Amino acid sequence: MFRDLGVISHGAAAICFALLAIVVGTRYLRRNVDRALFLATIISFLWAAALVTQSLFGQPDFLIRYLLELLRDASWLLLLFAILRDSFKSSGISNRVRSMIAVAACVLIIGLMVFALLEYVLGLELFSGKAKILGQIGLSLLGLSVIEQIWRNSTGLGRSSMKYLCIGVITIFAFDFFMYTDALLFGQISDSFWNARGFINAALVPLFAVNVINTRKQPIEFQLSRTAFFHASTLVFAGGYLLFLAMGGYYVRALGGSWGEALQVLFLTISLVFLATLLLSRRIRARLMVLISQNFFDYKYDYREEWLKMTRELADLSNDPPLPERVIRILAGLVESNGGAIWLKGERDAYILKASINLSTPKHTIIDHDAELVRFFSDREWIVDLHEYRADPVSYNLLDIPDAIAKTPDAWLIIPLYLGNDLYGMALVGNPYTRVELNWENFDLIKVVARQTCNLLAQADAQNRLSRAMQFEAVSKASAFMVHDLKTVIAQLSLLVKNAPKHRNNPAFIDDMINTTDHAVRKMSSLVDHIRRPGSDDEDQLKLLNLTGIVRELIEHHHHQKPAPHLEGDTPDATIKADVEQLRSVLGHLIQNAQDATPNDGEISITLKIAKGNVVLFIQDTGTGMTKEFISSQLFKPFESTKGLTGMGIGAYQAREYIRKIGGNIDVTSEPGIGSCFSVRIPLATEKNTAQDITAIKPVSSTPDPMQSAN
Repeated sequence: MFRDLGVISHGAAAICFALLAIVVGTRYLRRNVDRALFLATIISFLWAAALVTQSLFGQPDFLIRYLLELLRDASWLLLLFAILRDSFKSSGISNRVRSMIAVAACVLIIGLMVFALLEYVLGLELFSGKAKILGQIGLSLLGLSVIEQIWRNSTGLGRSSMKYLCIGVITIFAFDFFMYTDALLFGQISDSFWNARGFINAALVPLFAVNVINTRKQPIEFQLSRTAFFHASTLVFAGGYLLFLAMGGYYVRALGGSWGEALQVLFLTISLVFLATLLLSRRIRARLMVLISQNFFDYKYDYREEWLKMTRELADLSNDPPLPERVIRILAGLVESNGGAIWLKGERDAYILKASINLSTPKHTIIDHDAELVRFFSDREWIVDLHEYRADPVSYNLLDIPDAIAKTPDAWLIIPLYLGNDLYGMALVGNPYTRVELNWENFDLIKVVARQTCNLLAQADAQNRLSRAMQFEAVSKASAFMVHDLKTVIAQLSLLVKNAPKHRNNPAFIDDMINTTDHAVRKMSSLVDHIRRPGSDDEDQLKLLNLTGIVRELIEHHHHQKPAPHLEGDTPDATIKADVEQLRSVLGHLIQNAQDATPNDGEISITLKIAKGNVVLFIQDTGTGMTKEFISSQLFKPFESTKGLTGMGIGAYQAREYIRKIGGNIDVTSEPGIGSCFSVRIPLATEKNTAQDITAIKPVSSTPDPMQSAN
């Protein structure tokens, strides 16, 4: 018995594991890791004891020992999962990673155990000896992969608390991996490996004991990185591929007949070359890294913080600093840079440099719309890394970079700015403060921010264009109002000239001509003054006026045209504050419109009422009337006229705008075929102002108006 080295070896292992189980079970069962270690030591003791009794007494048989070895491997994996469980709680890593690892382990272990039980109970030999060896290799690889992740991503405190435990478990799985790999290659388990296996397991027991005693309740921190997971996944893939390769080589040799060995060599060579090609391919490695990062890891950015920061930066409506500079700072800040430039589409579709920060751009900064870079961005939404481009231009299909960018020192990233699906501009980001490794997440965030900021840039540009258009519109609008007033003056002077030969010897005509000319001169002087000082007709031009006197003058002025307006009811004195010329023009226009809309046998009545600090002037006619739709949508709309080409369509609009300007309003009620009523409400002057002298209103001559002489 003592000459059998295997018995001594596994006996020592059984004794050591039994002692460790006693120590852990009696004193150290406070943590999940300790409880998992206790279970692993008990099963390891049973496994080692079974190997000893088999050598001494021939029992238990092979399948029992094989099941015990599977349970042993499963218990050590359970210990690793206990570490992972605590680690996932502290680091917040996605449950998807834990689930994937656990499912892989459960599937492999349960599958092997089910087939072994079927063979033991029913005598169905579903797996050959080599298949069982492959299963053991797979378990070893899985254990090594989990340990690699734990060790690579644990902090200093975490490593110190579990280093002996990791060393012991990794030694167990690594030894099994080499032993079973050797057995797969040579067709049998090496006696050297087998006899040394028990001693090695026994030698690891002190490491487990020291770890349990020292760690007690120390936390085990764990953070799984993308790189570690990538390497672990690569290791698992390579191990699985090699297992598949071994199985494939075996069956090729078995089924190849006399050519079996040659076909096996050919198959192995081609498969190894294919594996090397996969592992060395940068594109495949990059895609695998992106896939792992997208599906198994938390994001590197705090997107809530990034979005709030960008919103705060762009919500500033001031132009200090200008919006293009703020956009550059936002995009550059995403990749730890402080410099950049931005080009936006301008006239003739060329891209014009709008702003640059901490970059020395060349003298020629315009990028033509037909540049190759523009066509490149029109075909794909791609961020150009100039460092990568200079190192390998072929990766960008030898793209021609415009001189405006290529000759800019410290240029790094070219970011396209899209408005919808059209290229609206380009942003250039300078070299970062420190080395920055960009991945899919960086590029995705840059693209999203670029599109959002591009929308704001386009909106700001549209706002500037609209502002200029509104300025031109304001000039056109003022011109239209002036033309409207000038038409009235021209009509008066034209009739005056036309009637002059007939009434030149009439003294009354001469007086009326003088009054009309004086009115025209004052009107044109007011227009010229308004052009020179657009705001001069505000508060400093308002004077106290007697509205009743002005209404009487206007009635007298328009009584020559049929139907003549007349004043109804009591006419209380109403003192208001307004510009006399503009008020005359506004009220005169309303009376004239009533006369134009009313037949000669109709009636136009004017009434004055005082109510709640306002004076209301009612101008009522029995004319054609207007529909509600016309009143709401066209009556006060500028440049909409019912008089065809002879009208400007701004009289009613101008009247209402001026009445509103002095604090009042104009309301209209009308029925088609019945007539209309314009209600002009104007605030009365305060008592403080009425104590002042009221502006004298020069009476209008009662002689025939030359404006009406031709009627």
